[in-house]
Parts: sequence; C-alpha cells; structure tokens
Amino acid sequence: MADTKRIAFSIIQFLHDQLNSGDLSSDAQESLEVAIQCLETAFGVSLEDQSLAVMQTLPELFVSATNKPETPQVQINAVPDTPTEEDIAEAERLKTDGNDQMKAENFGPAVEFYSKAIELNPRNAVYFCNRAAAYSKLGNYAGAVQDCEQAITIDPNYSKAYGRMGLALASLNKHSEAVSYYKKALELDPENDTYKSNLKIAEQKMREMPSPASSLMNNPQVQQLMSGMMSGAYGPMGATAGGGPGPNDLSGLIQAGQQFAQQMQQQNPELIEQLRSQIRSRTPSASNEEQP
Repeated sequence: MADTKRIAFSIIQFLHDQLNSGDLSSDAQESLEVAIQCLETAFGVSLEDQSLAVMQTLPELFVSATNKPETPQVQINAVPDTPTEEDIAEAERLKTDGNDQMKAENFGPAVEFYSKAIELNPRNAVYFCNRAAAYSKLGNYAGAVQDCEQAITIDPNYSKAYGRMGLALASLNKHSEAVSYYKKALELDPENDTYKSNLKIAEQKMREMPSPASSLMNNPQVQQLMSGMMSGAYGPMGATAGGGPGPNDLSGLIQAGQQFAQQMQQQNPELIEQLRSQIRSRTPSASNEEQP
C-alpha cells in the first residue's frame, strides 16, 4: 500500500507541475484539476504528504527507465548580460505604461507592456510581479504563479511577490500553499492589512476541508469511474497501437485526466459542474493596491 501511495503521489505531483506550466488551455487545466482532486481522494494522499516523495520525479524516472539521455533542462532563471542604461530606462517607461493600463483595467495590454519591459531588463523582480497581477486579473493563475516564482528568485525579500503568489494559489484552490506564502509576506511586511485578511480567509478555507469533491467521491458512479480509469478501462495511458508502452507515456497521463473528466461529464454532468463551481469559486482579492 505504501508503494501504491508513492506512485499516486508521483502522478499527482507530475499533473500538478503540468497544471502550473501555463501551457494548457483552460479546459485542459480544469480537467487536470478535477483529476488531481479525484486521485488525492481515491488514494488518500496530497502534495503535503512529503514523506511519500521519492528521489526522482516522474519525468526523471521515465527517462531513466527508457534509457534515454536526459535532456538538459532550460534554466528559466537564466538571464542575459546586464542590460544597458538605455534598456533600463526604456523598461521603466514600459512598466509605467503597464501600470497605467492596469489602472484602466486593460489587463491584456498591461501584460504586453510588462513583457516588453522584462525582455529589456529581466533582472527586475517588479516587472514579473506586476505581470503576475495582470495575469491574475485575466484568470491566468498558473502564469501568475510562474511570474511570482521568478520575482522571488530575483528578490527573495520582495513581500509583494509572496502576497501575489498567495493570491494566485488561493485562486487555484491551493489554500494550504497560499497560507505559507501569505505568512512569508506578513513576515516581510507585518503591517499589511491585505495580507492579514487574505491569510485569515485562506486559513478558513483550510478548516472547511475536506472539500465538496471529497464527499462527491463517495458517489458510486464516481467511484466506478475512478476504478475504470486506474484499471485502464478508458484506454491505456500512452500505449502504442500494439499495446506496449509508447514514447508518449507522460502525455498519456494528461490525456487520462482529460478522458476521466469527460467520462464524468457524460455520466453525471451535475457532479462535474459542482466540482467546476468549486474550482471557479471566489477567492480573496488583491484589493486596490498600486503597482510599484
């Protein structure tokens, strides 16, 4: 049973990483969110159970098992040479334009201005943090998480980056993770009322767990669907036409999550709508804070 839980943990961790990659459509993100919640409930594990973590991630295990040379990872934190004074000045102008667009609630154009500022000066944490705020306003919470991570990497003492990370995670219903970031934000900025308020809301959400998804998993139809997915009744994950393991096993996991959500939609649309309503539920606002 312990090994089963470790396997489930690795799969959930992989799906969670894919969810936060920012490369998926909104429908695909919803499918993975539903699949993650169902797997967590079915196996009684979550990403907080770090005792179940193994030395290698699922992609690393896959590479090792197939004897393929590991592809060098792209260093997202890598930055080019120090920007020139002209680039720095132009980046500041673009940031100001982005701030003006945020005030006018033109969030799409704001993202474009911040992105151009980042291209000129990727060493400035403010640009990433501001773009994270714009992404959140557009509902792209995975993108906001990535930008906050980058801002924190550049400036580990940037309280606003932790606060906005908490907001993005809360919007993804990851309240336990949001709590830790809100606490760090308050550690750096103890008098910030927005962080205090959002922390209380996130802690309340944690106390309300288990979520409605857990109770829904007691439904016999949902349990049957889960059993079918884990036994391969809905099709092999990444198998080749001949039935053996194919080169797309990782993408197969994503497809399995999408297939599972589609099966749930067909079997009982009311259940899936309840899950989606939970995912889309309102979360603490970022207040009317000004962009730096």
